[in-house]
Amino acid sequence: MKPVSFRAILPAFAALVLGAAMLAACGAQIDRHGHVFMDVDLDQIGPGMSKEEVQTVLGSPDTTSAIGGDAYYYISTTQKTIAFLKPYEIDRQVVAVYFDGSESVRQVAHYGLKDGIVVNYYRGETPARGKDLSFLEQIFGGISQRKMFKDQRGTPGASGIPGI
Repeated sequence: MKPVSFRAILPAFAALVLGAAMLAACGAQIDRHGHVFMDVDLDQIGPGMSKEEVQTVLGSPDTTSAIGGDAYYYISTTQKTIAFLKPYEIDRQVVAVYFDGSESVRQVAHYGLKDGIVVNYYRGETPARGKDLSFLEQIFGGISQRKMFKDQRGTPGASGIPGI
């Protein structure tokens, strides 16, 4: 058996290292946004606490609601991004602290991704009103609404078609 020189295996080794680097670049990236929840802090929140006490323990709420009684919402989301693809949400936690009329805690609720959209996030998109037109309808749509020849009935007896 003949010994193999380093120069003979160098291209294969370089291809292996390059392939491993490319696969490592395609790894998933995990991003966490919003409130950081600690079980110790959440266990301290209970019925009868004031709004100020809740803010001392959990901090300022991410959003509030005044419909049907006051509520504080603390929101945390976890998103996963793979390579150049659009990120998608893999986890969501919403802690809702509901207050009664005397501004003391009535209920603490925990919602997750399985509960659906509890808080409607602003996505930065404005919905378009009206009919969505296809490409061909956008190009040729105005033709059906136009008259080929304008009504030329300015004189009595004219047919409206030029030359007749």
